[in-house]
Amino acid sequence: MTVSSRGALGGKGFPDYVASKAGVIGLTRAMAMELRTRQIAVNSVAPGFTDTPMTHTMPEDQYAAAAALEPSGAAASPADIANAIAFLAAPTTHFITGQTLFVDGGKSLGGLGI
Repeated sequence: MTVSSRGALGGKGFPDYVASKAGVIGLTRAMAMELRTRQIAVNSVAPGFTDTPMTHTMPEDQYAAAAALEPSGAAASPADIANAIAFLAAPTTHFITGQTLFVDGGKSLGGLGI
C-alpha cells in the first residue's frame, strides 16, 4: 500500500509535489506488476484536502478557503482516509491491484471550479 495525493493530477505552484505524488502512483503500478505472480496486491490511496495537523499549520483563512473548494465544503477526516486504506488492505480485496483510489469527495472528477 502506498499513499499518494490528489495532487498527482496536477496543480499550479508546486510542481515538485505533483511530480513526487505522480511518481508514487507509477511506483505502485510497477510494484503491482512485479508482484502479481506472487499474488501480492499493491495499491495506492490518494487523499484530497484532509483535516490534519499539517493542514492546520495553514493560516485559518487559507484553510477555510481550501475546505470551501471541496465538494462537501469541508476537508476529509483522517478516518475517511483510514477507511479507504483498510478497505484496500483487506484480504477480501486481493483481486484489486495496481489501482489508485482517490479519496477526495469527488473533486478529482473536475467541473467543481478547481
